[in-house]
Amino acid sequence: MAGVQCSTFSKMDSCEVVAKRKADVAVVKPRVSDHVEQVCCKTLDLSKVIRLLEDPLTTSMQDRHVFVLKKVLRRRHAGFLLRELASISRILDACAEKAKDHAGYSAVLCEALQICRLPFLKERVSDELIYAQDVKRFLSHMGYLMRVPDGEVRRQVVESVKSFYICCVAPSKHTHHGTGRPPKPKWRTLNSYDRLLLRPQPTSPGYRLQLLERSDLAQTLFLSMAALEEQPAIKLLLLQTLQILSSSSDMNCALMLSARGAETICLHMNQHDPSRRILFHSSEILWNLLERGSKAEVATQLSSMECAISLKEAFLDLLLNGFRHADIQVRNDLLVLTTLFADNSSSLLVESFFAKQLIAIGTFPELKSSNPVVAKLKLSCSMEDLQMKKLLLNLLLLMAKDSAAIQIFKEEQVMLALLTLIKPPAAATEVPPRSCHWSSVQQEELQLHALAVLATVAPLMLDQYMSCYGNVVLLHLLDWCSSRDAFFGQGHGFHATGGRGGKKAHMRYCIRLMRSVTSLAEKTLNQDLCDQGTIHLLLGLLMQMEASRGEEDAVTVEMKSDMQLIMCALCEGDVHRKELFGCEGVEMVVHFLRRGSGMFYSGLGHNKLLLSTLLSVRLCIVGCYTTEDYFLSREGAKVLLDLLSSSPKCVHGVILATLLELFDNLNTLPHVLSWRHGRSGRTAPGLLLHVWRREEAELGVGRNQCGGIEDPKQSVLGHRQLEEAELTSTPNAPSAAVLEIQENLLAKIYLIFCKMGFQDLPGLSVKDQVTLCIVKRYLDFKVGEVWDEIGRELSLEGVRPVTPDQETLRVARQVARRTAEAVAAEQEDGLRWEAETAGREEELAYEEMKSHWKQRQLTAKSWSDFVCRTSNYDTLKEIKEQRHKYAEMIRTHNQDVAPRPEELFVSQVMVSEDSVAAGTAGIKMAKIPVMAAAHKEVLLSERERLRSRNTLPVKD
Repeated sequence: MAGVQCSTFSKMDSCEVVAKRKADVAVVKPRVSDHVEQVCCKTLDLSKVIRLLEDPLTTSMQDRHVFVLKKVLRRRHAGFLLRELASISRILDACAEKAKDHAGYSAVLCEALQICRLPFLKERVSDELIYAQDVKRFLSHMGYLMRVPDGEVRRQVVESVKSFYICCVAPSKHTHHGTGRPPKPKWRTLNSYDRLLLRPQPTSPGYRLQLLERSDLAQTLFLSMAALEEQPAIKLLLLQTLQILSSSSDMNCALMLSARGAETICLHMNQHDPSRRILFHSSEILWNLLERGSKAEVATQLSSMECAISLKEAFLDLLLNGFRHADIQVRNDLLVLTTLFADNSSSLLVESFFAKQLIAIGTFPELKSSNPVVAKLKLSCSMEDLQMKKLLLNLLLLMAKDSAAIQIFKEEQVMLALLTLIKPPAAATEVPPRSCHWSSVQQEELQLHALAVLATVAPLMLDQYMSCYGNVVLLHLLDWCSSRDAFFGQGHGFHATGGRGGKKAHMRYCIRLMRSVTSLAEKTLNQDLCDQGTIHLLLGLLMQMEASRGEEDAVTVEMKSDMQLIMCALCEGDVHRKELFGCEGVEMVVHFLRRGSGMFYSGLGHNKLLLSTLLSVRLCIVGCYTTEDYFLSREGAKVLLDLLSSSPKCVHGVILATLLELFDNLNTLPHVLSWRHGRSGRTAPGLLLHVWRREEAELGVGRNQCGGIEDPKQSVLGHRQLEEAELTSTPNAPSAAVLEIQENLLAKIYLIFCKMGFQDLPGLSVKDQVTLCIVKRYLDFKVGEVWDEIGRELSLEGVRPVTPDQETLRVARQVARRTAEAVAAEQEDGLRWEAETAGREEELAYEEMKSHWKQRQLTAKSWSDFVCRTSNYDTLKEIKEQRHKYAEMIRTHNQDVAPRPEELFVSQVMVSEDSVAAGTAGIKMAKIPVMAAAHKEVLLSERERLRSRNTLPVKD
């Protein structure tokens, strides 16, 4: 019966079509379970196969299971259908559970995993979307197969996942077992199910990769590394696959990091491997996680003592024993990871003794060292070794954050090594005997890098800097940079940006280093620089750069700003150094101030240059009467006012503070009061009051249309200040009324007016006069604000002051309110007087207009009479007769009147100052001839008539 059953299965499972014929002999059917009987059908339904594997009645039929499963896989040799993946997953899980007891299941798993390398098949276009969740679960189950202890199964899992990416690149090479096209179907031997398999199409190449990212396959494979300690070949293959996964997807990197992938890889990369392939792939995975994953997460996972020791062992092994190009590249990659480690927790580098070895290597070959690592070290002039040297210099920057590392710097003489590197090419002649000879390009890059490192390290090691004569080396380098010797920089590193082809990059970092050491205000160091003529050197260099400037770039503007800051640090608080700054420095400052703020928002750093120039006025000029007077004679105060009228608001505070300090010189006031704005003719007080009103508008202070006080309770308090006062009204919060003085410009403007005075200021309009009333009482208003703030805080805290204090608080508030009311009344009186004055001026203007109009009428009438006389002969005769009559009447009148002496009449009476009594005793009288009244009247009327007609008078 067993033989009959086997022949029956073989005939049914083969691809042959058997003709039906009547059985001559009775067939005895074997007694098998119903599940086996159902599986023996032609379709081999997967659900029935699953029941066969999971049914307790058929658990012991292991050979039968393997036989059926192989048949199922052979019929799906072209790939799995998407709709069958859920069932295939259950079958593979069942096989994985049974593989521990029977080796045949492992062979089934290997065969199934080989089929998984092929693309999945779809029957419809919509299958990719419908069965996406089934595909994700299937891929996850593939990763779970790594729990099977059989090495071949694990290898097949890793190879299958690796083949996903190969198939995506060249899918045609991995279809139908490597053949170029599918085999021709044999229609004579194909059953209906085989014909159905010809219809499905493979899914798109990237379909599996997209769903793989959304599954947990990458995480599962990564976690399975712990089970591969005794299978190094498979572990190496798994590392290669993980490298591919991490280099192709950000989501895969995130999954690995969620399983603490960076830490695990770092701790296991030093396993015994003569080929160093494990270290290579581990470093590549870490690099991929760093690039595609979260940098902060990678840094956090690597921040442990175990990781520091692992990095140290791997780096030193490659440094001393790695001679291949790949080993050198991995060494530099590990240095980059160490840089990330140092940036996150440099203290662990010190505790693991890795920092000491890195610092000793970093000072090689400039200094000799007794460190055994350095004794065996050999460096060439290759680009990889140059890259390592630059990475070591960069590590010094990061380790400088730790005070313990600074002590190691001193022990290893890091300062001397860096100062040796920054020497000019002409001075760098002493080379250690075991040193490699860097090329000129490499030497330039190392020199610039060392200058950048010194700018951070030197302020932390000033004693070492002074003992190594750092100022001498620095000034020597600056002198070389300012010389006109031919030097063509060829460095292409980061620090050479903006200065290639010359010495500009060297000068930039040299000036930056000087700025960093002088900013500490260390007296000995600054005095040493001044004694060596640094101020005159910088002034000459600055004006030389300004004289030869074409189109300024960001590097040039940065150098100018840094040089001004250096001189500020040197001259601050020392009158003698300000005298050394002298006229040449004043000319430089005035020159930069006259450039104005037109390039303030250019993005090249002109904003910093303007601020450093204003700082130079305060620290290098103000405080020394010689430089102050010369600055005023060069119209420095007027230039500051010009800058105040045209610059952005963000620099107004600095300008006003500079002017305020300059007012300590008595010669400043005439210069300020004589200033006039070029276009509007506005005076300095008017400009300050304009800035005051603009500041009040930004603070939200209530003002009426004329600029007067709108609410006496809030005389200079704005809405923004009230909101901030409510937010900061806590017991330990500082006073908002006091902090406001530091934040806005009102206090500075008030103090400047205190220097100028509040009376007889030129060029003030009515609105300026109204604002000036508020400025004059600004201090009283601020005192009132403080009292209001005290009362508000007491009420918020629920504290009632004692009666005398409460009365004092009430009186203070009342005084502040009355002061505001008095100022408001003064403003109203001023506005009223101005309105009356304007009314009188308007009346006078109207009278003048009427007089002009009457004159125009009289002129028109005179012209009309003239035209009438000259154009009409009768009118001319009538006028001539009238003149004869007037002449005859005057002649007759003169004959009737007897001649007599000329009479006198009083024309002017003047009262003497000492005359008290009435009468003519205290009166002075002027004597003129008295004309006859009629004669005078006729003559005046005739002259008026002639004048009105615009004609010449007729002679008698």
